[in-house]
This record gives sequence, structure tokens and C-alpha cells, in this order.
Amino acid sequence: MPKAIRMHETGGPDVFRWEDVEVGDPGPGEVRIRQTAIGVNYIDVYHRTGLYPLPALPAVPGMEGAGEVVAVGVDVPELQPGDRVAYAGLPVGAYLTERLVPAHRLVKLPPQISDQQAAGMMLQGLTVQYLLRRTYRVQPGDTILIHAAAGGVGLIACQWAKALGATVIGTVGSQEKAQLAKAHGCDHAILYHEEDFADRTRELTGGEGVAVVYDSVGKDTFMQSLDCLHPMGMMVYYGQSSGPAPAIDPALLGKKGSLFLTRPSVMTYTEKRADLVAGATELFEVVSSGTVKIEVNQTYALQDAASAHQDLESRKTTGSTVLLC
Repeated sequence: MPKAIRMHETGGPDVFRWEDVEVGDPGPGEVRIRQTAIGVNYIDVYHRTGLYPLPALPAVPGMEGAGEVVAVGVDVPELQPGDRVAYAGLPVGAYLTERLVPAHRLVKLPPQISDQQAAGMMLQGLTVQYLLRRTYRVQPGDTILIHAAAGGVGLIACQWAKALGATVIGTVGSQEKAQLAKAHGCDHAILYHEEDFADRTRELTGGEGVAVVYDSVGKDTFMQSLDCLHPMGMMVYYGQSSGPAPAIDPALLGKKGSLFLTRPSVMTYTEKRADLVAGATELFEVVSSGTVKIEVNQTYALQDAASAHQDLESRKTTGSTVLLC
């Protein structure tokens, strides 16, 4: 019988339960997949704690995975049993050994992309794709700031942005993470515990500031991030690992240089299947070519998801974290 990590209440990692579940046959437009690898992302923590409420409890968290098609419902012309596939985004429910997924959310994996790579990069990689290629389209010669540069999104973003011709400034929490970020395309790694990152960013840019800040930290970095931008720069606030950003008067954006502010989501950017396929195709190309290397630096058995969450929240992880079925 399929097994799942389920939560019957919100709270800390100890709310996770390892339970038998019924999966059922795929309905019209659905596919049943046997999962081999599941990605762990900070949004999973938000679902577990209730910051981003799930529709109902008990619930299975998780938004990213890879595996093999074992059955297809009617009206699924593009997939068949045996296909290797991956997905990211809604519907929530990835922390189980087998699951049903709407066929329009699945993409076929090319042979050169492993299941672990796919599970470690789909949500994070698609996030980087829309951040760098759509929200603010990074151009050669741009100088940009990436917070949490040694994290899963950060390592992908540093490599990809460097390949696009940008000068990459990143913030990190330790010397070890600074070295890791630099090894993945980050030109300047700022240790935010030791330096004022806004002052250091201004110093590195000769007082001009950066074209864009990619901020997934939120409360602890948001206001200073605005001070890192040059006039008409863009603040991309796409996560809140330290808590929600403070409320601001929109007039402040004018005072700080007619800045742009956006709060994007991978779910919006991949809602249309054409956008999902285009983003995944570009992601697979940069990974297959070696331009971007996916660092799966932590793996856990699915039943040990609580340990994965503990390590993620305590900032012990780097790169991608994957649960193995």
C-alpha cells in the first residue's frame, strides 16, 4: 500500500505522521505516478506551520517530485506507463510514494536529467527561470543581488545569472556558504552577520546600486534591500524565510528612486501549460548543457521528512534537499 507523510494539524516538524494511504485509479486527465524522489522547499514549511493554509486537514505537503507513470486516465494523449516525469507547483501533496497528478502539470524528463536532479530543481529551477528571464530579464552587464545565495534557488540563480553576463552579488550566512556561492558564479559573497549588506553592495557598485534584488528572506532583509537598488531598480520579493516583510507606504518607493516592487509566484508564472513547458524546456537545456549544475546536497528517506524540515529551518542545508522513496 502507498505510504505518505501526513499532517493532522499545523505546527513543528513533529506533526508529520508516516501513514498508509489510498491513492486510487486516475480519472479523466489524471496520471498516477510512482515517485522516486521528492523535493523539499521552504514553501513546504509554510504549509506545515499554517502560514500558507492548506485547504483541509489531514493533508500531505510537498509541491515537487519525479518518478514513473504507472497508469493514465482518459484524455491523456501525451503520456503512457513507463514515462519518466516530473512536476512542480499545485496541487499540493508530494510527500507520498505514489500519487495522482493532473496530466497538464507533468513534463517528460529527458534521459540526461536524473530523477534526483529533477526533484531537486523543478520548483527551484522554474522559480529561477521566471525570476531571471521574465520578472526582471537579466541582461549582460547588469549587476544583481541575490539573497540566500548558497540555498537551492540561490545556487541555481548565481550560475544562470553569471552565464547571462551579469555581475552577481550574494548574501550568505557563513564562510563555507560564501565559498560555495562563489564556486557557483557569485562574484561577491557578503556575510550578512558580519557586514551591512546594503552598505557593502553600494561599495561594490561604486555607489550606484544594483538593477534588481531577488529577496526570499523577507522581514530581515526587505527594507535594506530597497537601499541596494539604483533608481528605477526592481525589488523582487518572492519568499519570506525570516517572516513577512513589513508593510510600506508606496510613496517610499518614489522617495528611494522610483523603484519597482513585485511579489511573484511560480504558480502564477507556470499556470498556463505553455508557460510551464517553455520554462521547463529552458531549464532542462541549461542543466543538460552544464551551464547550471544542480547540487542535491542533502537526501533523506521520505519517512524522515521531519529531519529534513529541521535542517532546512535551522539553515544547515545548502543547495537542494530531496526525499527518496
